[in-house]
Amino acid sequence: MAKGHRSQIKRERNANKDTRPSAKLSYARVSVQKACFVLDAIRGKDVQTALGILAYNPRYASTLIEKLLKSAIANAENNNGMDVSKLYIEECYAGSAPTMKRIKPRAQGRAYRILKRLSHITIVLNER
Repeated sequence: MAKGHRSQIKRERNANKDTRPSAKLSYARVSVQKACFVLDAIRGKDVQTALGILAYNPRYASTLIEKLLKSAIANAENNNGMDVSKLYIEECYAGSAPTMKRIKPRAQGRAYRILKRLSHITIVLNER
């Protein structure tokens, strides 16, 4: 454990904190694999291009990611005072969340297991 006064420990922890603007969507009702198809299309792009890609992408995950990207842009503008025209997507990834397990009845008294997968989606922005 770190030695020193509690306020000194807090100050050191806050100094090491990541200051890049980001947004997280927890427990999104889309699988990680399907979310990654959309995230791969926008990774590294500037914000305006990414919003254009997401607006015309037919996948369900693109609507969720578009709202998340707009939230990250608002965080960058209001909390960090960054210029929106210089922003780009530095990191974007999806991680697995707890899976909802359901049962579907089948013939002759059997039951099949249905896995409804969830994901945690994160977008991190930065300025060029």
